[in-house]
Amino acid sequence: MEDEVDRLVAAWRRERPDLDVEPLEVLSRVSRLARHLDRARRLAFSEHGLEPWEFDVLTSLRRAGAPYQLSPGQLLTQTLVTSGTMTNRIDRLAKKGLVERLPDPSDRRGVLVRLTPEGRDRADQSLAGLLAQERAILAQLSAAERVDLAGLLRQLTAPFDNIPG
Repeated sequence: MEDEVDRLVAAWRRERPDLDVEPLEVLSRVSRLARHLDRARRLAFSEHGLEPWEFDVLTSLRRAGAPYQLSPGQLLTQTLVTSGTMTNRIDRLAKKGLVERLPDPSDRRGVLVRLTPEGRDRADQSLAGLLAQERAILAQLSAAERVDLAGLLRQLTAPFDNIPG
C-alpha cells in the first residue's frame, strides 16, 4: 500500500539522489499522523464543548484523583504553559463553572484549583470521546503491532521528555 510519504520520498530521491532521505520515511509519517490526531482530538473535545487547552487542564485535575485538585504550580508543570497563561485559563474555566479556586490549607497565601462535578463529567466524557477517535486511528494495527509501535515511539520521545528544565 502506497501513501503520500512514499510519493514524497520518491520525488526527493529522483530530484536529490545525493541526499539520504530515509528519515522522511518515518518522521514525515509521524508529522502527518500528528495532524490527523490533532483533528480527531479537536473533534472529540468540541463534541463536549471543550477546547484542547481546557481538556488538558481538566484532565490534569481529573488524573490527580479525589478530591481532583492541584495547585496552579502543579498545573503549570503538567501543561507546560506560563504562569500568566495558566491564571487566564483557570479564570476562564472557573467562569464556565468547570473548576473552582479554594484556599490552600497548607499555605495561607496559596490556592488550589478543584474540578467541579460538571468539570469532572466533561473531562470523563471528552476522554471517552478521544479514546474512541484514537481507537479508530489505530484500527489498522493488531494489538501486537500497537505494543511494538508504542515501544518504538517511547524510544524516540523519552530523551525529549527527560530533559531537565
